[in-house]
Amino acid sequence: MQKLASQIYSFLSQNIDLELISNPQDFPESPFDYLFYPEKNIVIHCVSFETLIDNPVFFQKIGLLLAQKNIKVIHLWEDIWQTKRAIVESRLMSLFGKSETLPARLTQVQRIDKPTLDKFLIDNHLQSKANAKLKYGLFLPKRYFRVIKNEVILHENIDNEALLVAVASFSNPKKFIREGQEYRSYEMIRFANHKGLTVVGGLNKLLKKFTDEHSPDDIMTYADADWSDGTNYEKIGFVRIELTKPLSFVVDDETLTRKLVVNSPHLQGEEMRCHNSGNWKFLMKLKQ
Repeated sequence: MQKLASQIYSFLSQNIDLELISNPQDFPESPFDYLFYPEKNIVIHCVSFETLIDNPVFFQKIGLLLAQKNIKVIHLWEDIWQTKRAIVESRLMSLFGKSETLPARLTQVQRIDKPTLDKFLIDNHLQSKANAKLKYGLFLPKRYFRVIKNEVILHENIDNEALLVAVASFSNPKKFIREGQEYRSYEMIRFANHKGLTVVGGLNKLLKKFTDEHSPDDIMTYADADWSDGTNYEKIGFVRIELTKPLSFVVDDETLTRKLVVNSPHLQGEEMRCHNSGNWKFLMKLKQ
């Protein structure tokens, strides 16, 4: 087992009690370790920079092949694990049903400003902040702090009158013609829960507030295929449209930060490259 896989396995073994199959023989061939949990049909593909893959569609193909077996794959890259460990651990706990949950009915929706959104996304979203026109937050009033079991979260917010537990951000509308009618389409750019928490019904509540205020004809969004097949979007009314082409990045070997490669997706010399699995595109049609 490679070093990265050992670190990930160590975290998971301390937090979940499930059968593990390491590198199943019937999985697609890969130089990276698979950590497969058959009871959940989840596999963590531990992508270490010890080996470089110069094939932009390699990870997307693995995801699609495993999806045919109804297996959800997480391509967990070494740079993401090293630089965003707390967020990754929170996402993994949620994936295995171990995240602390809050009912959305206890929360209140409010508009938030850019600094508030940016800080929350930096602290809680794997892809960090992104420009957005419309910004919403879900707040848990202090009188309901008693339902939170996470002592760290409580301690960090002991003097606050409310806790920001989830956010959603949206673009300006774009107008276009479809089937002879004009449509006002918005993009949901980011959605995130506070790490360590999952707000049950939180996205629905944020979307309802947004649609009540802006009456969109449809809402488009993307799910990172390295982490999600987007089925949770389908459960609340989004329709799957397509899987986009993988994106390629150069990774700085000191800071482990990524820079998008626009022209050539192939390796140059000894530079570290990563190729994601693309994004699942979804559309929620609201205009009758």
